[in-house]
Amino acid sequence: MTVVPLPTTVEHLGRGPLGRDELAAVVARDIPRGSFVNLGIGQPTTVADHLPADSGVVLHTENGMLGMGPAAHGDEIDPDLVNAGKIPVTELPGASYFHQADSFAMMRGGHIDVCVLGAFQVSERGDLANWHTGASDAIPAVGGAMDLATGAKNVFVMMTLFTKEGTPKLVPRCTYPLTGLACVSRLYTDQAVFRITPDGVTVVETYGTTVQELAARLDVGLRTLDDR
Repeated sequence: MTVVPLPTTVEHLGRGPLGRDELAAVVARDIPRGSFVNLGIGQPTTVADHLPADSGVVLHTENGMLGMGPAAHGDEIDPDLVNAGKIPVTELPGASYFHQADSFAMMRGGHIDVCVLGAFQVSERGDLANWHTGASDAIPAVGGAMDLATGAKNVFVMMTLFTKEGTPKLVPRCTYPLTGLACVSRLYTDQAVFRITPDGVTVVETYGTTVQELAARLDVGLRTLDDR
């Protein structure tokens, strides 16, 4: 009988935190083959550039497109072919276009397997705050985030783990206005990847730091894949 080793939390030491492209590649690696996926405005759009051609992943944008490809460059740029963030993109064979209302019906109807969103804060129970910091001079930008947070089957979040001032963005409770409640299942950051379940926050892997070092900087309880 072959014994399959159980997964264990991996600490990638001897290196620094993930760069933006490295983080996008990690997210792309974890998207199941054949999924219908929405990439949020900002950093999540870079995930498109790291999906293998044979992944079978179909990218959806809320402005009305299925079959989006990587970002367009040079002669590939068509000003009429953009994602929801107005970034020029390419189209893959079989791409289709439709009204924005139909696009939101796909999101609200539970037809999106995975959405990847940015965030200001994520709580230990998976609450998401990504549209407003609450500051009086901040410009709110909810877009389709609330529809995706509640309609997608899986919500992945990409963000830095700490602010420039060193304040944690993975928190016991969000202090910014909420986008969705208990909706985030995976959190991808420059320093670690986390799974968030009703049982708590589990560290899957770290980059340039240890679980113990993260535990000292965060106010949330951390589990590892070894805690069985």
